[in-house]
Amino acid sequence: MARKAKYHFNKETLSFEKIETTISHIIKLIGIHTFTSIFFGILIFFVIARLFPTPLEKSLRKENAVLTNNYEMLDKRVDEMGKVISDMTHRDNNLYRVIFQADPIERNSRNADFYENIGNMSNSQLMNTAISKTNDLAKKIYMQSKSYDELFTLSKKQEEKLLCIPAIQPIMNKDLSRMASGFGYRNDPIYHVTRFHAGMDFTASTGTEIYATGNGTVSFAGWRQGYGNCVVINHGFGYETLYGHQSKILAREGQKVTRGDIIGLVGSTGKSTAPHLHYEVHFKGAVQNPANYYFVDLTPAEYDKMIELSQNSGQVFD
Repeated sequence: MARKAKYHFNKETLSFEKIETTISHIIKLIGIHTFTSIFFGILIFFVIARLFPTPLEKSLRKENAVLTNNYEMLDKRVDEMGKVISDMTHRDNNLYRVIFQADPIERNSRNADFYENIGNMSNSQLMNTAISKTNDLAKKIYMQSKSYDELFTLSKKQEEKLLCIPAIQPIMNKDLSRMASGFGYRNDPIYHVTRFHAGMDFTASTGTEIYATGNGTVSFAGWRQGYGNCVVINHGFGYETLYGHQSKILAREGQKVTRGDIIGLVGSTGKSTAPHLHYEVHFKGAVQNPANYYFVDLTPAEYDKMIELSQNSGQVFD
């Protein structure tokens, strides 16, 4: 049976013209249909694959969701532990180490905080973030542990420290009648100008006994410019005391002394206008007000009276 001829209407000639079917035309039609079929086939495949994942894909997606959820939980726990460590660090530096007069640990030594948003991270990124955070937390815990070890050692030394810290008056002065001038700016008796007085003066007759105010080692015993015959005791823990203008030194360098030991006698050697003892307290190289270091041998009322007397702004003896 012969194939029917096909015509198309030509708008220019206003007539029907027969469509000639050529091999090239047939090949073109086949190519168009083939390309269209492949395109729509791929499109349908991905749509179906998206809407209806395979069992393996379902399993992988579920596993990935579980891992992401676990990472989020781990991230929150690490952050919470980080906040606890930060709080411990704050209390360590501002409370515990202050009580034991220990230097605070620098922030750089403890390591800086490390926080990141884990949203939209790949599994490898999540793993790297978790490792970084746990390593950071481990370092903070290690540093805090070392700090507590140091504080534990300091606590064991506290009894020894209390015996070493200057805590009594350097001469017998129970009635506080021998208080002459205290710490601060005073009138210089020789130069007649206002100068800083780095210690406390105690009036006493020549030959009055001078006592070590805390346990320690004599680091200097001899003549020192301005102080005359002078003894310096290193008490450890950053403390030193100085006893100036002695008539006679009874201690020697390197000697171990305990609180209350006699180390010399009151005199008027060096830059001095009358027999007296010039007494200084140093902590980590800085002069301190000796009035704050008589808490062992004075009652609260005596201590208040001593503070009042030590604020005397009159002329000093050295």
